[in-house]
Amino acid sequence: MRGLLLAAVAVVSGTASGASAADMPDLPFLRGGFTDGMSTARVDWQGVYFGGQGGIGESDMNFTGATQSIAAHLLADTTIDTSGGVSSWPVGGKVSVRGTGFGGFAGYNSQWDEVVLGLEFSYMHGNFGGGQSDSISRSFADSAGYTDSVTYTGTSSISVSDMATFRGRAGYAFGSFLPYMFGGVALGRADIVRSASVVGSQVNPNAVTGFQTIPVNLAASDGEYNHLVYGYSAGLGVDVMLKAGLFLRAEWEYIRFTSAVDTSINTVRLGLGYKF
Repeated sequence: MRGLLLAAVAVVSGTASGASAADMPDLPFLRGGFTDGMSTARVDWQGVYFGGQGGIGESDMNFTGATQSIAAHLLADTTIDTSGGVSSWPVGGKVSVRGTGFGGFAGYNSQWDEVVLGLEFSYMHGNFGGGQSDSISRSFADSAGYTDSVTYTGTSSISVSDMATFRGRAGYAFGSFLPYMFGGVALGRADIVRSASVVGSQVNPNAVTGFQTIPVNLAASDGEYNHLVYGYSAGLGVDVMLKAGLFLRAEWEYIRFTSAVDTSINTVRLGLGYKF
């Protein structure tokens, strides 16, 4: 199939060339000019480069279990947790929130014929992340003979204001076009706030003086501000050389952060750079 396509292209090219030679006048302004600016000419991508970028992204967060450690600390050594496993209830879920950002990039390319390899630093400042509040209510009998009726509420949020990735790039140049793939490590600065509360009552129906009710009202929170989060990065992009070192960039990047809140951020970016 590929051979047939190549043969067809060769026939069409030859026919078009023949038709041009036979039917078209020799116009000087058509020689060079337009064809010289086409992307078939070899472009030198080797060297240091830098640029600016902006984009839009979607933060995908899974808040399930994000407040489990706080609830477990609140209910340590209580029959509420040993009998009902309250701290392990699946409070929370998945949330997706869009955000925007801007930043810059800098790197170095090495080139062997059409193969381009390089190292790059990329940075984005913006507003990525989100929050969620969720609760579960249940009643159960505990090991002490009480009937426990409790509501466990978990509230969590993560706000990523800065993201930086250190990555290796590999591309293949098609003249003025350089499609590439990359992967590396990611660092971020985030505010992570979590809180948990357990409210309700424990009722003993066997009390000598009648029903004995013990109120339950426990709450705690934890905040990490300007907290360093880390993970990995991967993505695809294309650089297009415009003129004399000036190039346009379009890129998609996926970043996965490891933290108390499982977070991944997908961004689509446009940038403008200059290669020395």
